[in-house]
Amino acid sequence: PRGRVVGTHPAGQEPAGAPVHVTATLRASAARRAARTGPARVTGDDLRHAVTRGREANLVLLAVDASGSMAARRRMGEVKTAVLSLLLDAYQRRDRVGLVTFRGAQAEVALPPTSSVDAAAARLAQLPHGGRTPLAEGLTQVARVVAREQVRDRHQRALVVVVTDGRATAGADALARARVVADGWSRAVPTAQTVVVDCESGRFRMGLAADLARRMGAEHIALEQVAASGLVEIVTDRTGTARNGRSAA
Repeated sequence: PRGRVVGTHPAGQEPAGAPVHVTATLRASAARRAARTGPARVTGDDLRHAVTRGREANLVLLAVDASGSMAARRRMGEVKTAVLSLLLDAYQRRDRVGLVTFRGAQAEVALPPTSSVDAAAARLAQLPHGGRTPLAEGLTQVARVVAREQVRDRHQRALVVVVTDGRATAGADALARARVVADGWSRAVPTAQTVVVDCESGRFRMGLAADLARRMGAEHIALEQVAASGLVEIVTDRTGTARNGRSAA
């Protein structure tokens, strides 16, 4: 309900809490009364409500399982497309997008949070994949990035999107360690909204990603075939941004 006015909602189409835009309301009333005489009256049909854009930016951090073989290669290609698409749409809101990948024995900040499409394209030109799955290390790295970014800008809203099948195979007690990190997630990143995108496939499914989401207090979305369009839709739906450039805060 607060922020810079960037447009108006017609009567009956305003979201809850949208403030009345007095000038636009009077214009609508004047236009309706232009061909008539007598005193001007403002009716419910004349009401216009402000579309506002808040000052707070969004931090969108994707954390992606880059282990495996052909499936990981396709997945990383879709993730790269999604990151660039999100950055193209995020310019006016000052949103920043980052990417953490985990594979082999460690996690890597493949793209530090940025608002630059050019910087992202350069960093994402090659995304390595394959090997085991260090899930605990990946989640820990994500928590560090979010904490660091919150210090940098405490007003930004953080959205973490974890793309994984929930498996953990790197190091001793890999799954148990991942669950410990997940159980402490709400304490580690209390201000972040988290979504777990479950990319488990095949006829026999273990439900590890769903369990991970429950432990993290995160939203769980099953998306067996990870696609850039699906990831972009998940982010835009949860950050309040729209593909046509309009934004309501």
